[in-house]
Amino acid sequence: MSQVRVLFCCMGNICRSPTAHGVFEGMVREAGLSERIFVDSAGTHAYHLGEAPDRRSQETASKRGYDLSRQRARKVRGEDFLEFDYVLAMDQDNYYNLQAICPPGYEARLALFLDFAPELGQREVPDPYYGGPNGFEQVFDLVEAASRGLLAEIQGKS
Repeated sequence: MSQVRVLFCCMGNICRSPTAHGVFEGMVREAGLSERIFVDSAGTHAYHLGEAPDRRSQETASKRGYDLSRQRARKVRGEDFLEFDYVLAMDQDNYYNLQAICPPGYEARLALFLDFAPELGQREVPDPYYGGPNGFEQVFDLVEAASRGLLAEIQGKS
């Protein structure tokens, strides 16, 4: 299996995509695949460049055994489609933003992250930024389910 590269994308890269980054990276590590699967995250907007993930995301992550503290927000670039095998949007708005910068011929790399957890009956990870702590817990539940599905797909292709 050659190295698989996965990029998670939300709007500001401080809540949902860093959560997916940390959760998926943790599952990859537990599966012993850290050398074979590279994980990163980015935002479609430059609101929080260089910032650490939202404190509430970090607190929820810590409670669940994940560490997001080393991550820093960056903006997604069209070149990311050339470098990553999976470019995964957290919601439809960000999917459209990513679609607009996707180079021709790389559209198959773009997907909604929750498509890897069809059993949830939901296609979008809601933005918890303006909500309460329950929103962050819900995001982690969704992200953990989709991460398991994504990991299974990648392992199935090896």
